[in-house]
Amino acid sequence: MGAYLLEWLSLFFRWFHVIAGVAWIGASFYFVWLDLSLRKPPQWKADKGISGDLWAVHGGGFYEIAKYKLEPEEMPKTLHWFKWEAYTTWLTGAAMMSIVYYANATAYLIDPSKVPFTSIGAIATSLLFLFGSYFIYEVIVRSHLGKNAFIFSTLIFILLVIASWGSYQLFSDRASFIHIGAILGTVMVGNVLFGIMPAQRALVDCVRRGEKPGKEVAELALQAKNRSLMNNYFTLPLIFTMISNHYPMMYAHEKGWLVLVFVGVITATARHYFNQKHLGHKKPRYLVIPAILTVLLIIWMRPEPIDPAPAMPATAAVTPTTTNSTPTATSATTNTDNVNNSSVSNNAATAAEAVPVSASVDDAMMDVVHTRCSTCHAVQPTQQGFAAPPAGIILQTPEDLKIHKAKIVTAVQTGYMPLGNITQLTDTERQQLVAYASSL
Repeated sequence: MGAYLLEWLSLFFRWFHVIAGVAWIGASFYFVWLDLSLRKPPQWKADKGISGDLWAVHGGGFYEIAKYKLEPEEMPKTLHWFKWEAYTTWLTGAAMMSIVYYANATAYLIDPSKVPFTSIGAIATSLLFLFGSYFIYEVIVRSHLGKNAFIFSTLIFILLVIASWGSYQLFSDRASFIHIGAILGTVMVGNVLFGIMPAQRALVDCVRRGEKPGKEVAELALQAKNRSLMNNYFTLPLIFTMISNHYPMMYAHEKGWLVLVFVGVITATARHYFNQKHLGHKKPRYLVIPAILTVLLIIWMRPEPIDPAPAMPATAAVTPTTTNSTPTATSATTNTDNVNNSSVSNNAATAAEAVPVSASVDDAMMDVVHTRCSTCHAVQPTQQGFAAPPAGIILQTPEDLKIHKAKIVTAVQTGYMPLGNITQLTDTERQQLVAYASSL
């Protein structure tokens, strides 16, 4: 019953997480585009303090958008704050992290071949890893280094590379990607909560008091700008990590942390192209570079060809034997009998070689499947944390393997299954299972 309820909670929070994430990322994309698309306003607008304007048509109507340098002529009665999109995304993501990775730590969070954590130890390490990473980020962004956009961005990139490598030393492959996504999401929400919102509140308070923003407000605004820049470039890598659990070939690669770095560079560079495009700068090289890197990544990650299943040695022919007490015949008879017996023996050996031996192969491989796979992929899973077989895939007979062989080959070859190698499938068994399934 507990696993069943966790499945429903996972479904509930996953949908809220997706909805909140779409709203947050959509708003982020919109305002980045809007800021970069504003043009110099006519003089009569500039005299009112407007720094840029934009006309748009959508939904059968015209929209006029204006951005003030600092304060409007009159503070509006209703002012919309873009914050709950970010907060809700983080809260639902934290709930998903708790339900999927913490409540089922042995299945999803821990890889005993890396670090044999207990569930409590793994969860504590995960929380320390996440919030420790954010604390380091916050120290940097509040220091003098955070005031220089180039130095700040370079330093954060180096730290993320280290974090990607570190997560792969501690957690399961799948959890490693999610942890980097959680770090990105936490940093982005922290930027909103501790940087962008305080700067906006300080500006609004000055306007309401009728005061000109001073040096303190200006410094907050500069810090908020750098934080917004970081959020801008984190957006596409964050989306990738959010959906990465659907792509085991990425995180289950033997150098998965480096794959993640590649993807981060590719997506951030592509984002830079759109930033430049919104400014009116056409720089196709920022699309060509990600395209080339993607091709190189595909070539580098290609799996080794699957070797055919090794031929099994023929089983010895089993022939009925009878006890014959008849005395030995004459030599002529004996020679004839020897020729006949030799012929029979050759025929029996030929027959034995021709007899298929799949039954013995099936038995050997099904022992592996029952031990390593069927604990989860059964009508009634016996593995803790599973109320039903994942994806509805049942693996209990050779026929089941034949039906799902394409998925089995991919999942086992990439290391995606067993999840976190919870059942301790050995490398030899993995190779044998891939070869066997591919030959069905």
